[in-house]
Amino acid sequence: MEQEEGDKKALICALQWEVQQKAERLSEAELRVRDSARERVEEEERLNRRLRDYQRSQQIKVWGQSCHVPYVVKTVEVESGKMKAAVSQAESRSLHLEEQLDRQNQVIQDMKRQLQREQQEAAKLRAQVALYAEELDRAQEQMVQEFRSLQEEKELAVSEAFERAKEEMRAVHQSLDGVRQNLLMLQPALRTLTHDYNTLKRQVRDFPGLLYETMREARDEFSQVVKHVQDTNAELLSKYRRELYLRKECHNQLVRLRGNIRVLARVRPITSEDGIGAGAQNVITFDQDDDGILHVTHKGKMQTFELDKVFPPGTTQDEVFEEVSPLITSCLDGYNICLLAYGQTGSGKTYSMEGTVANPGINQRALRLLLSEVSERSSSWEHHLSVSMAEIYNETLRDLLGSDYHSSLDIKMAPGGAGELYVPGLTQRSVRNMSDINKVLELGRRQRATECTNLNAHSSRSHALLILTVKGRETSTGICTTGKLYLVDLAGSERVSRSGAAGERLREAQCINRSLSALGDVFSALRSQQAHVPYRNSKLTYLLQEALSRDGKALLLLQVSPVEQNVNESLCSLRFGDRVRSVELGIPSRKIEQAGATVTESSESESPSPRGTRTTSVRKKLPASVRQRIGPP
Repeated sequence: MEQEEGDKKALICALQWEVQQKAERLSEAELRVRDSARERVEEEERLNRRLRDYQRSQQIKVWGQSCHVPYVVKTVEVESGKMKAAVSQAESRSLHLEEQLDRQNQVIQDMKRQLQREQQEAAKLRAQVALYAEELDRAQEQMVQEFRSLQEEKELAVSEAFERAKEEMRAVHQSLDGVRQNLLMLQPALRTLTHDYNTLKRQVRDFPGLLYETMREARDEFSQVVKHVQDTNAELLSKYRRELYLRKECHNQLVRLRGNIRVLARVRPITSEDGIGAGAQNVITFDQDDDGILHVTHKGKMQTFELDKVFPPGTTQDEVFEEVSPLITSCLDGYNICLLAYGQTGSGKTYSMEGTVANPGINQRALRLLLSEVSERSSSWEHHLSVSMAEIYNETLRDLLGSDYHSSLDIKMAPGGAGELYVPGLTQRSVRNMSDINKVLELGRRQRATECTNLNAHSSRSHALLILTVKGRETSTGICTTGKLYLVDLAGSERVSRSGAAGERLREAQCINRSLSALGDVFSALRSQQAHVPYRNSKLTYLLQEALSRDGKALLLLQVSPVEQNVNESLCSLRFGDRVRSVELGIPSRKIEQAGATVTESSESESPSPRGTRTTSVRKKLPASVRQRIGPP
């Protein structure tokens, strides 16, 4: 505060010096104005005198003419010419002086205005100085009060300490008197105490060795206890993880028995397209002990989601496919399977489903796996695989393998009353090896609709469906099965305010969001066990009706972005997956044909159909030899 006071005083002195200089300049200007005014007055007096002299000379001239005096007239005329020249010169000088006087007056006015501004500024500075002085006075008063209070506290503490010291000294004196008396009484015991002291001295000399030995023993015992605790903790952790794994397996088994839709989540890595700064920070963390739990931090709060499995950013395509491969191979047994990739634009759905040439995705791996399974079962089964690729663009179903790509296809009910759906005109290509698969996938990939948006440079503007139809026949019994596998790369859900869609892109975004909303309505109806499921509200759900009905199997792969700027969309996707995870499709069933009759076999023949329809068990119609060959899915 003293330093601040010194700074303020220095500032005040500088301001006063500046005001003094401006006042001196003002006084000098006033002096110059007075001098100019005085000179003007003197000049006017001189001109007046000359004017009076001129007027007097005129009077003399007139009088001379009246008196007829020639020499006087001549003299006056000479003086009159000179006087006129002097008068004109005086007038011009008077005008010049008046101009100078006007300029001086203007300068004086400017200086007066400047003086007024400086006086106002000086008044403001004086007011500020007064405020600083008042604040300084208050601070000094406060410091004085604090100093006085501290001084009083100090004096009080000193007096209390002095009183305590006096009492302690009094007690010490009393103790000394008692000690003197005790010394006189304890003289006989002094020798005994000396002997004990010598003994204690020897023990103290030997104490470090005893202490070291005791500390070593205690340290060894403590290390053994710590090791035992660590071993116990490791064993408990191992048991916990084993129990967690068993619980996960039991839960997955229960999900399969109930026919629940399995929900997996894959978190993509942070890329350079996410940018830098606060919006590119990671907001997703994972549970180290449970691979089905992830945590999302939003606005300082952590939200936890439990799914069937969570794939962190470092997960490879092989690991993802290994998790979904058992469901894919079920189509060889005659089941309708649906795998959907769901998520916002730019979350990696197309990468998971299609992949790259060097690192293919689920589509190519699934076809490769099915070809391998067909080859292994060739001794007892004959299979025929056919592939179709379609896209739903603006609620228009297009054939990606046909020659007329822009033509629109319709979904119709198959004749015969079997309740099956088919698409007239949809191209089907038979595949027998990987060369056929690569050609089909490359043709469909080239014709799919993609565009650039603010969120993704190659945003998929349609739902891409890879439909694999597997027809099998067991050579020994003649049993025929038909299964379908729907691999669906859904178009990315997006907010128009963020994607910047306009015109045709806006219409595409609206159709995409409507179809995804219809998909959510279907899942909601299945979840609440409603009698009517709105499959026909969208081409997407209508085409997937067989796989998403209560006789099929389904898996939802959520693609999640881990960055802060996409946290709202990621939360929406995870909440959607959390709702879908509780949907029970029921016990899946498959279609088989025997001797021209088509029957439906349930994986649990004794369980009633959730939809209340008649489900005929093939085990009641086939001979025992055939029933032994038909196992569970």
